[in-house]
Amino acid sequence: MDKRPRNRVLSVLAAITIFLLSWQALVWLLRLPAFILPSPAQVGARFARALTDGTLLRHTGATLVEVLAGLGSGVVFATLLGYLLSRSTFLENVLQPFLVASQAIPTVAIAPLLVIWFGPGLFSKVLICALIVFFPVLVNTVVGLRNVPDNLRDLMRSLRANRWQTLRLLEFPAALPVLLGGLRIGATLSVIGAVVGELVGADRGLGFLINVGRGQYDTALVFVGVFTLVILALILYSVVLLAERRLLHWQVESN
Repeated sequence: MDKRPRNRVLSVLAAITIFLLSWQALVWLLRLPAFILPSPAQVGARFARALTDGTLLRHTGATLVEVLAGLGSGVVFATLLGYLLSRSTFLENVLQPFLVASQAIPTVAIAPLLVIWFGPGLFSKVLICALIVFFPVLVNTVVGLRNVPDNLRDLMRSLRANRWQTLRLLEFPAALPVLLGGLRIGATLSVIGAVVGELVGADRGLGFLINVGRGQYDTALVFVGVFTLVILALILYSVVLLAERRLLHWQVESN
C-alpha cells in the first residue's frame, strides 16, 4: 500500500498544529489585546459565527465567481496569444516591449483606475484577475510550444499533417506539462487579483469582508477572510494538480 498520501496528510496536520501552537504561545507571551492579535480560539469562534450566519459563504461565493471568470478568461487569451507568438518571431519582437512594460506596473497601482473606468462591479474584478494571470500563462505557453523537438515536427510534416493536426496531436500534448505549470501559478495569482479589486472598491467578496473587519477593528474577522483566501488558493492549486496527474498519466507510465 502506498504510504505517500498518508504521510503527506500527517505532514500537513503536523505543520498546522505547530503553527497554531506557535500562534497561541505568541499571544500568551505578548499579551496583546484581541483587536491587535486575537488567539486561535477567538478566530475559530469568529469563523464559526460568520459561517453560521451565511456571511462567509456569501462573500466567498462572490470572490470565487470573480476568480474563476478571471482565471478562465486570462488563460484563454494568454494561450491564444502565446500560440501566435510561438509561431511568429516578428510578432513577438513587436509585442514583447509592451508585455514586459505591462509587468513593470504593479496591479495594485492600476486597480483603482480599472475600478474607476469600469465601475466597482464584477467586470473590473474579472479584468484585474485576468491581467494578473495573463503574463505567467503566456510565457509558459510560448516556452512550451517552442520546446517541441524539431524531429517530431519533421515527422508530422512527413506524414502530411496540417497545422491543426500538428497542434492537436503533437504541440499541445508536448507542451502540456509546461502549460499546466503556468496554470498552477495562475490559479494562485487569480485569488490575489480578485482580492486586490475588492479592496479597492466592492460591496461583496472576501476583500470587502477584510475591509469591513479592518474598519471595525474586528481583527478576528480579518484573519477569517485571510485564512479563507488561503484555503481557496489551496483548493484551486490542488484542482490543477489533480488535472495534471490525470492529463499527464502517460509520463508516469512511461517512467
